[in-house]
Amino acid sequence: MTPRKSFRIEAHRSPDAMGDATDARRHAEIMEAIASLRELLEPAHKVSHSLLEEHRRDMQEALRLKVELDAISDAIQRTKQEIATLHYAGVRGREMARATDELGAIVMGTEAATNTILAASERIDELAGNLAARVSGDDREIAREICDQVISIFEACNFQDITGQRIGKVVGAMRFVDERVRQMIEIWGGLESFKEIATLDLPEQSGDRALLNGPALENESGCTSQSEIDALFG
Repeated sequence: MTPRKSFRIEAHRSPDAMGDATDARRHAEIMEAIASLRELLEPAHKVSHSLLEEHRRDMQEALRLKVELDAISDAIQRTKQEIATLHYAGVRGREMARATDELGAIVMGTEAATNTILAASERIDELAGNLAARVSGDDREIAREICDQVISIFEACNFQDITGQRIGKVVGAMRFVDERVRQMIEIWGGLESFKEIATLDLPEQSGDRALLNGPALENESGCTSQSEIDALFG
């Protein structure tokens, strides 16, 4: 029996042809869905990349900030160590207070010596004036020369006033520093917060410098007076 010839329209409507069309349509739908997904993911990828870059910049800035904070912390610790050394050295040896008292004693000593010199010079000037009125010739010229030299002594004694002012400024500066140190100690929690801080090692005095403790200040206890020293040689 001769097989029946299929017409073209029947071939197009065959199951294989219909299956290929369905697969093509599904493939197109899948590709379209993938393209849509890519469109949705592209902005998210850009946002993620931008956030990553921003996070990286923040981390770099945080690292730089940590380095700066570490440097500040180290500087604060060194400052506290210096302050602790200043304070505890002052408590043990009273270096700052002693230096201030020594400078004050210099001012008082120079003032007393200057007053003595001025009083003696005034007396010399008075006597030279009386002598000049009673003598004549070369003797009178000598008496006048004495008076001129006394005036030079008066002028030279002005050093005491200037020296006293300068030393007074130094004393004021030292007291200012001492007061600022005390205030900084209070800001950082008082003396209790400095007990655990190791102080710097101060150089020990040696030789003759280790034996020098004078001159003694006025009304200072535990020191041999000048009269007692004189009595030893009397």
